[in-house]
Amino acid sequence: MPAAPRVSVLMPSFEQSHFLPRALASLQAQSLDDWQALIVDDGSRDATWQAAAPFLDDRRIRYLRLPHNEGLGRALNVALAQAEAGLVAYLPSDDVFYPQHLAHLAAALDEAPQAVLAYAGLRHHYNRSAPGAIPGLPLQLVQCMHRRVDMRWIERAELESDDLERLYWSRLRLLGAFVGTGELSCEWVDHPDQRHKAMQEPVGGINLFRQRYRVRTPLRYHASTGNAIDEPRLYRRFRERAPTPRAADGLRILLVGELAYNAERVLALEEQGHALYGLWMRDPYWFNTVGPLPFGHVQDLPREGWQAAVRELQPDLIYAQLNWQTVPFAHEVMQATAGIPFVWHFKEGPFICLEKGIFPQLLDLYRHADGQIYSSPEMRDWFETVCPGLSVSKPSMVLDGDLPKRDWFEGQRAPLLSAVDGELHTVVPGRPIGLHPHTVDALARQGVHLHFYGDFTQGQWREWIEKAGALAPRHLHLHANVAQDRWVEEFSRYDAGWLHCFASRNAGELARADWDDLNYPARIATLAMAGLPMIQRDNAGAIVAAQTLARRLDIGLFYETIEDLAAQLRDSGRMEDLRARVWRQRGLFAFDTHVPALVGFFREVINKVSSCRANSAG
Repeated sequence: MPAAPRVSVLMPSFEQSHFLPRALASLQAQSLDDWQALIVDDGSRDATWQAAAPFLDDRRIRYLRLPHNEGLGRALNVALAQAEAGLVAYLPSDDVFYPQHLAHLAAALDEAPQAVLAYAGLRHHYNRSAPGAIPGLPLQLVQCMHRRVDMRWIERAELESDDLERLYWSRLRLLGAFVGTGELSCEWVDHPDQRHKAMQEPVGGINLFRQRYRVRTPLRYHASTGNAIDEPRLYRRFRERAPTPRAADGLRILLVGELAYNAERVLALEEQGHALYGLWMRDPYWFNTVGPLPFGHVQDLPREGWQAAVRELQPDLIYAQLNWQTVPFAHEVMQATAGIPFVWHFKEGPFICLEKGIFPQLLDLYRHADGQIYSSPEMRDWFETVCPGLSVSKPSMVLDGDLPKRDWFEGQRAPLLSAVDGELHTVVPGRPIGLHPHTVDALARQGVHLHFYGDFTQGQWREWIEKAGALAPRHLHLHANVAQDRWVEEFSRYDAGWLHCFASRNAGELARADWDDLNYPARIATLAMAGLPMIQRDNAGAIVAAQTLARRLDIGLFYETIEDLAAQLRDSGRMEDLRARVWRQRGLFAFDTHVPALVGFFREVINKVSSCRANSAG
């Protein structure tokens, strides 16, 4: 029986056929040649097999293929199950070994019997290097060799992460020391399709990861720069219920583009007996929700050859949405589906489309869609300054683009913190826009606490946190991100919540309005759901959508100075009335409330297109 090799080298690979030959050549060039290599093709659809085939004449190299992508943890565990050596090294198919790499790592473990893992220095980002872990990142697979132990990598069903500490290293550390070789002997190759780049917010994130790796199931997901997300828990109630039978007059609605925040809201349409289908943009940002949707009940059309799929489906209506990233694709779909009623719903400010060079496509969507939905009355009026008569020439309505589903409103209110400690407590769920460190200090001097939520956002605001925390150490509180099903319970503890705080510069002239003026911040619904009065700067005399809404419903606190705000917060009678008023009207901020009007609008669009078609035929 042949002796076991000295080292088993595990090579996970997913659609990196152009890198793979270079990686395998670097392995064959090792001075330590007593190794076996286990390539695990994790459901690639590119030429990975063809790239690997010429190397399989080397008996040390084996090729294993998973029928579909199952994730890094699964690929590594499949390879571990076939590993014969007492030492395990890693060569992701886009990385490179230098000739002495395996020899240096094996020698380091030989010289340190108490060590369980050895790591090399590595080159990264083309011309930089690190003697061990790259600052701010865990040890990378390519630089590590460890003793084979009875422990498996965490797989997708338990967690997806780019943080290898979470997936393996932290548990391995419990078994022994990690030692460095002191030698730079490998390269972590920098390129746009690296797994961690697809995972990390803000450019990557769960939606890009899901699309790139063709994940069909809900994810437990925690990237190194984002919030923890537990989709199986959060969406179980939706996935486990039976599909709603199609109503006799139910519509076939094709959702096009992306759904942004609170994407499960669209199930309110399905629950009314309408059939939902999805056709999604490519390369979403972390907040651009695309399918396969983790809450189910939406049937995806294939992205390749989608034109034929739409013709076969023959939807009653195309409902295209929502942020600037989807504008080019929505425009493409509109041009290719003439004759199918097309509704365009835009949440993002038009100004970023100017910056990105897609303003012509945006205007085309407004001019040529059969119906338009505006996120606020002020947004509708702004587009009237660009395209006079736009909102009256075709059916139009106003509906905030990413309202949450009514299911999340079911939570129980918690006792106020202020009732416990006698101090004032305010909350900012997301970016503390307009709250400068000196503002936090001014709040603290008035006895007002600020509670700041969101792991990812806090990571982006580290310098702000350091400055504000130094000025008001007792009054600034950091909290982890909270999922929708806990919004009521968590945020109802506070006296009031912060919207974006800014001084409008439009002086009542719509042409001078910017996105802050026209927008309904997504947190409006979060705060309303929990019954919180909404704090804003007093922009009297200016056109500000959130201010107009809050004044109309009488659910806001408007301040000119922090002293003025603190006095309002201390007015217990007024605050009690405000909270009661928000609670009574919070249903206005649930998407389900607006579904009857939205479906009526869809039918108006469909009927108008049908009438125009009949008139043309006549």
